[in-house]
Amino acid sequence: MKTVAIVQARMGSTRLPGKVLMDLAGETVLARVVSRVRGARLIDEVLVATTDCPADDAIVAECRKRSVAVSRGAQEDVLDRYYWSARLVKAEIVVRITADCPMIDPEITDKTIAAFLDARPDYASNVLQRTYPRGLDTEVMSLDALTRAWTEARKPHEREHVTPYIYEHPEKFRTLSVTGNADYSGHRWTLDTPEDLEFLRAIYARLNNHTTFSWQEVLDVVDREPELMDLNRFIMQKATHEG
Repeated sequence: MKTVAIVQARMGSTRLPGKVLMDLAGETVLARVVSRVRGARLIDEVLVATTDCPADDAIVAECRKRSVAVSRGAQEDVLDRYYWSARLVKAEIVVRITADCPMIDPEITDKTIAAFLDARPDYASNVLQRTYPRGLDTEVMSLDALTRAWTEARKPHEREHVTPYIYEHPEKFRTLSVTGNADYSGHRWTLDTPEDLEFLRAIYARLNNHTTFSWQEVLDVVDREPELMDLNRFIMQKATHEG
């Protein structure tokens, strides 16, 4: 079955506009995300889903520069954007990734996909019950589940955030929570503010600015230098990722 990671990205972040194209150790944040997602063994293709707003021409240009497939769609109806992106590349399994996660770990992404393939639910993710650091978020769903959500979802938050209709209706969908052996959910490794960017740049610098480090290596860094977590410790997390 064709498994496609769809990375949602746009320039219009409310708290840090243009964050996905900001520099992170010599590459854009988006390039870092795509490179790390491409490291997942169980993903056949990566596509960036951006909006049809003129400001997001820059994202299209970045994708073409990096030889990354890109599609465009509605700005607020991200569910619609995901559905048509999945149809475009003939995906049978859709992996939802957001472009504000430049430390997304291919090992964790593969673990979530493998759990989905083994149990065959409609939806599996590591965010239903958080045990991994925020910023390693991976959601996996069948094309059928995505199609049903696209067809039936009506509430604004269901359209804007892609998956709530699925996990908020357990009577309609079989869901699977993928968890780790310990609770690291208190760690914040996502990008939403300047403080987050400072933290991410510090981590990349300590790991030689390469792209293939593991999430355990990041844990080792913050264990050695716990003061790094103070850089973004007090950032209030938004309810959902933007994109």
